[in-house]
Amino acid sequence: MKILITAGPTREKIDPVRYISNYSSGKMGYALAEAAVRKGHKVTLVSGPVSLVPPKSVKLISVESAAEMACEVRRLAKSADLIIMAAAVADYTSAKFAKDKIKKKKAVLSIKLKKTEDILAGLGKSKKKGQMLVGFAAETSDLLRNAKLKIEKKNLDWIVANEVGRKDRGFSSDNNAATLISREGKKIVLPLQSKKLLAEEILKIIVRQAFQPVIN
Repeated sequence: MKILITAGPTREKIDPVRYISNYSSGKMGYALAEAAVRKGHKVTLVSGPVSLVPPKSVKLISVESAAEMACEVRRLAKSADLIIMAAAVADYTSAKFAKDKIKKKKAVLSIKLKKTEDILAGLGKSKKKGQMLVGFAAETSDLLRNAKLKIEKKNLDWIVANEVGRKDRGFSSDNNAATLISREGKKIVLPLQSKKLLAEEILKIIVRQAFQPVIN
């Protein structure tokens, strides 16, 4: 299959030296890309700024901002059989970019933010027949509830729900645990393990059911 995967954080510039971002390391997305290539799939990886070496045989497209990622994903999604949105895209960006470095003058500084484009929701609206769309839900509370709401709201086929904010798993860790939830309500719990092993499990489940109906 032709698989499109996103990974890592985005950086939203405030001024020439500062930006808004998050703690995503990109390890999960890169592990998924590596697992997909090993299975013989053609993989394109759209990655935010990370300190990782891309897997061999993966076409890497590096981006920085949410807007840049949205542009590349829209362009590439048309030809993808499977899209896995593992990137932690910033929800907000600075409403106005300061051309010069903001000086430390005031005791309190307010920065006006505006919403970034919801890439996943856009993909859900434009999803073509036979295409599978997988999202990630990184939550600190109400994990399954929030993940289920995201499936419906964004027209996903599967969602990978994972807890962040803990030292033993999530963003910067080499390990993670996840619960896969399908559009039909099927739930598969994957225990804490290395992200490389987890990626293999996630890909196996999704690919196995990519072109057949899910049976609860």
